[in-house]
Amino acid sequence: MKIIRTEVAVIGAGTAGMTGYRAAKAGGKRTLLIESNVYGTTCARVGCMPSKLLISAADAAHMLQAASGFGVHAGEVRIDGKAVMARVRSERDRFVGFVVESVDGYPAEDKLHGHARFLSPTQLQIDAHTLVEAERFVIATGSTPIVPDEWRAAGERVISSDAVFDWDDLPASVAVAGTGVIGLELGQALHRLGVRVTIFGRGGSVAQLSDPAVLDVARGALLEELDVRFKTKVVNVAPQGDGLAVTSEDANGDQHTEHFSYLLSAVGRRPNVHQLGLENTGLKRDHHGIPVYDKQTMQCGDSAIFIAGDANDERPQLPEAADHGRIAGENAARYPDVKPGLRRTPLAITFSEPQIATMGSGYSALCVTHAGRFAVGQVSFHNQGRSRVMLQNKGLLRVYAEYHTGRFLGAEMIGPRAENLGHLLAWAVQAGLTVAAMLDMPFYHPVVEEGVRTALRDLAHHLENAPAHDGPCVDCTPAP
Repeated sequence: MKIIRTEVAVIGAGTAGMTGYRAAKAGGKRTLLIESNVYGTTCARVGCMPSKLLISAADAAHMLQAASGFGVHAGEVRIDGKAVMARVRSERDRFVGFVVESVDGYPAEDKLHGHARFLSPTQLQIDAHTLVEAERFVIATGSTPIVPDEWRAAGERVISSDAVFDWDDLPASVAVAGTGVIGLELGQALHRLGVRVTIFGRGGSVAQLSDPAVLDVARGALLEELDVRFKTKVVNVAPQGDGLAVTSEDANGDQHTEHFSYLLSAVGRRPNVHQLGLENTGLKRDHHGIPVYDKQTMQCGDSAIFIAGDANDERPQLPEAADHGRIAGENAARYPDVKPGLRRTPLAITFSEPQIATMGSGYSALCVTHAGRFAVGQVSFHNQGRSRVMLQNKGLLRVYAEYHTGRFLGAEMIGPRAENLGHLLAWAVQAGLTVAAMLDMPFYHPVVEEGVRTALRDLAHHLENAPAHDGPCVDCTPAP
C-alpha cells in the first residue's frame, strides 16, 4: 500500500475544501487535497448556479404572462422544455468547467482521488490503495440531499434536486416535498415553465423565515400562485404507470392520492460525515454525529482537525463555505496557534417571487437572546410606490433593533428586490449601525429602498416608546 506523508490533508474538493487547500498552501504547508467524487462544487453542479438558470427561464416566461397588467399584450407563449433544459445544462457545464480548470491547475502531487476514512487522529485510509499520514486535517466533505428510504424504494422517479438539472426535457408534473429554499425555488420555477406542481409542507414553514407576521404574508403570497399544501405530509409513494402515485395526509388526517411524473424530495441535506471513521479520531460529536467545533476558528475541540462548509451543518451556503474553508485552512497551517477568523453577518436569500431574505439576527433568535429587549418596525409593500409601479407590490419587511442602544440587529422579509435589500441591511448590521444612523443615509425617489426607510421610521418610533416590561416577543418559541 502506498504511504503519503503531508502536513495538512484536506478532505473534499468543494468550495470549502478548495478554499481551505489554498489557504493552507498560502500558509506554507505541504497540503494534500482528497476527493472521492468528481471535481466541481455543489453550487456549480447542482446548486445555486443551475437553479438560477432554471429560475431565469421561468422569470422570462412569467414576464410575458404578466405583461398584460401593464397594457402590453404578447402573443402566444410557447415554452420549449428541451431548449430550456439544454441551456441549463450547457451553462451549468460551463460553470463546472471553471472549477475543474482551477483544480487542474493544482500540482498533481497535491491531489488524491478516493474515499477517505480516519484510522486515527493522524491517519487516513484512502480506499484500498493509500495511507495518508498528516499533522493536521480539514474536513470539507459537503452534504447530500435527503431522500427517505421509503420514498426511494418507489424507483428512479423519486429524485433530489441534483437530478433535476440533468433532465433533457421538462416533465408534465412534479410533486415537491418541502417548503424550504430548494422546494420553493424549484417548485415555482417549474410551475412557471408549465409543469403541474404541488408542494407539500409538513408544517407552516416558508424557507428560512421565523417571524410569524412575515410567515403569514409569505404563505398568502405563495398560495396566490402555487398549489402549496401546508401542514400536509407525504405518507406513501408507489410506482404507477409512467410516474408515481403520491399519497398525502393533511392536518385532519384526510388522505389523497394523486399521480405525478416525479417526486422531488426537498426535505433537507445531510452532512457527509458518517462514513469518515470519526469514531477513530477521539473527537466529541453532537447528536447528529457532527464533530463539536468552534464557529470562530473551525477547530474541533482542541485537536488538529478542522471542519468547514456544509459538513459542519451551520450555514449551508457558498459564501459561508468559502469563509469556513479559509479560516480552517489558515488555522490548520498555523496550528497550534489557532486564531478566530472573519465571520460575516448571516445573510440568506431565497430566489422565489416575491423573494425572501433574512439578515443578521432573525425573530426567533432574538426571542431567545433579546427577549423583551428589542423593538420591531415594519412596512408592507402593498402600497409602496416603486413596488406598485413594477406590479410587484406584495410582501412585508420587519426590522429589529435593540432598545436603549438603538443598534440595528437584523430583519426578515418577503418582497421585491429582497436580494438587494438584504445586502443593504446585512451591511448595516455588520457595520454596527444604529437606526438613527441608517435614517441619516441617502434615499432616492422612487426606489424600493424607500420601503426600508419607512420600516426604519416605524422602528425608530417604537424605540422611542420602549415598553416598561414586555417587548414584541409575546411567544418566544420558533414560528411554525
